[in-house]
This record gives sequence, C-alpha cells and structure tokens, in this order.
Amino acid sequence: MQGTGVKADRRLGYISRSETFSASHRLHSKSLSDEENERIFGKCNNPNGHGHNYKVEVTVRGEIDPVTGMIMNITDLKKCIEMAVMKPLDHKNLDKDVPYFANVVSTAENIAVFIWDSLQKLMEPNLLYEVKVFETDKNIAFYRGE
Repeated sequence: MQGTGVKADRRLGYISRSETFSASHRLHSKSLSDEENERIFGKCNNPNGHGHNYKVEVTVRGEIDPVTGMIMNITDLKKCIEMAVMKPLDHKNLDKDVPYFANVVSTAENIAVFIWDSLQKLMEPNLLYEVKVFETDKNIAFYRGE
C-alpha cells in the first residue's frame, strides 16, 4: 500500500449486529406543562403510553486482527448487546422500569444514548462506533458518542 500512509498489515474495518426488542413508553417531559407536552409530542404523549418493536444496530470499528480476521468476536458483541439492550429494555415500560428514563424523555435519540453508555461500560475503549435505534421503519436515531 505504498503512498497511502497505511501499513499493508493494518486494516480498519466495521462490523454491525442488530437485535430487536419490544418496549412501551410515553413521550412526556416533566419540564413542560401538560398542554406543551400534548402540543409537542401529540399522540405519543398518551397518558397510558404506546409501544414499539425497536430494532437496534450496534457498529464497532477497529483493526482487523491479522490472525483471527476479526475486529471483535461477534459472539462477544452479541453478549454485550444482551447485557446493554435486551436485559434492561426488552418487554419493559421504559419510563417506569428503566431508572435512566425517570427524568429523561424516552425518545429514540435518548434510547440510543442510553445504549451507547451501557455498551461503553462493557467494551474496550474506542471500539464502539455507532448505535442506531429504529423506532419504526421510517424513524431512526443514531449516536456516535459526540
């Protein structure tokens, strides 16, 4: 790889794994009046909440090991997702069952941040690249730790 500044034996790559989980929530900010919440969040502010079948895609970035051919063992990534996503979020009422959301609005953006922070505690530093949360097929949020 002459002239590129990259050693031939040092290759950066990305791998992703996705999982789905079901959860309910209510978009509601304690910092706003009931009228403001209804105006901003509309039907998603239903006092009884509503549910989604979320899809989460976790991407890691790193050097491809020349011996194993892997950035990270996908089995290890699966275990991290189980601990950081499935156990705390699947079949839960996010606002009532997950302490993080007691004072944080459970938007897709904030769910992505929660998952990022949870995964960071389980992974090697600088390995996590992106967390994508598909709230619906059309509504997707992603977070890269910025």
